[in-house]
Amino acid sequence: MITKVTHVTIWVKDQDAALKFYRDQLGFKVISDDSTTIPNYRWLTVAPQQPAEPVIALNLATTPEQLAGIGKQGLFVLESTDIHADYATLKTRNVKIQAEPRENPWGNDFIFEDLYGNDFNVVQPPAS
Repeated sequence: MITKVTHVTIWVKDQDAALKFYRDQLGFKVISDDSTTIPNYRWLTVAPQQPAEPVIALNLATTPEQLAGIGKQGLFVLESTDIHADYATLKTRNVKIQAEPRENPWGNDFIFEDLYGNDFNVVQPPAS
């Protein structure tokens, strides 16, 4: 039985640049950075500070199909406990934000882009 999603993969052109963006601009923590276990391969994963799942694997794109997919990997949804503080923090860190936070029936949200153009929707569910 499948019980949860543990990892998602984002294809990147440069793992060091991706690491800097996710760690320094988004404030994510590094879960693993291993280039010794598998020859010529770097397993690099990051996640929000809490909780640490699912983990985002920042995989180096090496094939034409993978390279073509950079920046076109769909919409990732992140949950927030204080959307306005997160919005302000990301804005000061020069993260490309598509619009200011907005109110919706499912809560408040805003969308930002990573360094390759992948969309992330930050959602704060309504108070219950």
